[in-house]
Amino acid sequence: MTVKIITDSVADLSPQIVAEMGISVVPLRVRFGDEVYRDGIDLTPDQFYGKLKTSKVFPNTSVPSPADFVQVYDKLSEETDEILVILVSARLSATCEVARQSIEKMKRKCRVELLDSETATMAEGFIVMTAAKAAKGGAKLDEVIEVARQTVPRVDFRAAFDTLEYLRKGGRIGRAQAFLGSMLSINPIIALKNGVVEPAGRTRSRSKAIDLLYEFAAGYARIEEMAVENTACPDEAEALVERLGAIFPKERIHRSRMTPVIGTHTGPGLLLVAVMGDKE
Repeated sequence: MTVKIITDSVADLSPQIVAEMGISVVPLRVRFGDEVYRDGIDLTPDQFYGKLKTSKVFPNTSVPSPADFVQVYDKLSEETDEILVILVSARLSATCEVARQSIEKMKRKCRVELLDSETATMAEGFIVMTAAKAAKGGAKLDEVIEVARQTVPRVDFRAAFDTLEYLRKGGRIGRAQAFLGSMLSINPIIALKNGVVEPAGRTRSRSKAIDLLYEFAAGYARIEEMAVENTACPDEAEALVERLGAIFPKERIHRSRMTPVIGTHTGPGLLLVAVMGDKE
């Protein structure tokens, strides 16, 4: 039986990739007061960013319920006896812990293993895609786990913000807290290191921040996958894709409008480049 792969909506995988690779996605939730939406299902990015501008209530996010995971586990257990769950950094979200607790609630038992991606966005998505390819190729669960683990240190991203206020309000700011004192005069660049938000640079202008994103990608000696993601700045994203075409085939660059859960913690001005590859 083929190993089945589960991830969360933070991996930001397109519906096309999910369908083609047979990946199951468990959505996190976005809350505007008493209104609760399943990430990417009940609320599209366009709807979310429109609501973000007009709502007097600041949104927050919540993890999937145990029932959400159990439902997917039970469904897949009818098709396989081996499941790998790859999730957003456990240092950013309790999603991994909920997924772990949910295994005991399965009606039909099968082997379920969890892997902390130690990252988020399409960097997490690349790990999931690599595992799914191995599974579709006939690899057994232990082999798929090993492939995914080897991929974790090979993915990275850099993100340019126009403000860190959303990260601060959501409590995900990590060591980038050091940027807050000069927020009004800088364009911060952040990364995830060991699953935690870290500062990765700062500039005095948006254009120079975007230069740093390009330089980050150009620093790789070998690139297997690349993604350009944005929350609500599509023109900047497309211009960056064109520019990155000088170092990687632009038709292979994944383009993504980031999900509402990510947008809740970043705000509308996020521009991000994710890479899977080797720097030497």
